[in-house]
Amino acid sequence: MSDNGLDNGNAHVAQGTVAEGFEPVREAFEATLAEERAGHSAQLAAYVNGKQVVDLWGGPEITGDSLTGVFSSSKGAAHLVVALLVQDGTLDLDEEVRHYWPEFGSAGKEHVTLRDLLAHRAGLMGADGGFTPEELADDRLIAERLAGQRPYWRPGTAFGYHAFVIGALTGEVVRRVTGQTLQEVYEDRIRAPYGLDFYLGLPEEQEHRWLSTQPMDPTPEQQRELALGAAGPESFRGIAFNINHPKHPTNLESLPNSREVRAGGQASAGGVASARGLARMYAAAISEVDGKAPLLTAETAARVAEVHSFGPDLALGGITHAFGLGFAVTGVDYPFLGARSFGHSGAAGSQAFADPSAGLAFGYNRRRFAFPGGAAPEAATLAKVVHDCAVRA
Repeated sequence: MSDNGLDNGNAHVAQGTVAEGFEPVREAFEATLAEERAGHSAQLAAYVNGKQVVDLWGGPEITGDSLTGVFSSSKGAAHLVVALLVQDGTLDLDEEVRHYWPEFGSAGKEHVTLRDLLAHRAGLMGADGGFTPEELADDRLIAERLAGQRPYWRPGTAFGYHAFVIGALTGEVVRRVTGQTLQEVYEDRIRAPYGLDFYLGLPEEQEHRWLSTQPMDPTPEQQRELALGAAGPESFRGIAFNINHPKHPTNLESLPNSREVRAGGQASAGGVASARGLARMYAAAISEVDGKAPLLTAETAARVAEVHSFGPDLALGGITHAFGLGFAVTGVDYPFLGARSFGHSGAAGSQAFADPSAGLAFGYNRRRFAFPGGAAPEAATLAKVVHDCAVRA
């Protein structure tokens, strides 16, 4: 691995290491640091066939060890747990959710299958009246509220991003069949054994590594675009992002800055990680890492990456999305990747995925919220350079 000497004095110099043949990744990463507005800090990591080939960071305050909120990239960790339980035979994708969780089978949800739920097809993207901050920080409370909630569309007829609740819903299924929370299964079977810097529930002793998420810093043009696209509180988007609570509409940017959210590890958006942790988790999913077998068989990895929902997303105002089973089908957004690539981005700009065809695992994380939310625009550029280097290696 080549090292640039860790120049802490220049925010546009990438610190860290790259393997031979991955030098263009450092150049591309430094270019993104230089192009960003003041205050941008980011991390980039990648593995090929279970070996780390990129470990870079740059910008004010951040180090390779820093942890930040990764928002919906948390869903990748949550649904890796579900994939393992399906692989074990503990869960059946075509079983109705009420089989595992009887209270769920009401108000038009009687025939929702686990497959429907994982593919964001259950119509259960939020709750009438919204969630309080205390409820939103606790998956068990979210699940209790949604057990009796009527769906916002007939399940199976359409899909919409269950942004704040999908991890609570699938997590309740996990709890009912294992007797453990999803977070406990993740810790026992995934995070601790593979030494991942990716937490669903940040321990107090790791708080010193935490960097708060910084708010979006849009240009005047972007501010106008945000105002024009503002969702009404009772719209699909308003319900999905908890803008419909009359007293406590959610400010998404600040969500992981709550110690309650970080400590609880809310499985839809409360995860805390470094880019190293994001990339290593997906490496462990598909590759042998440090002598440990891959978490998923090739068959299971292919199953979770199968497109189950594609087209206009009701919760995101008709934006085109592609979902597999709990994961985004990353190859649809990034066509240079293999068709069976799977992962999940996060609202502040993080992006993480596995591309089994290239043996590639990728993790990108940034501190300042990216416009307009979701995977940062530069993540696609960086992923392309990393992928090109990986296939040439």
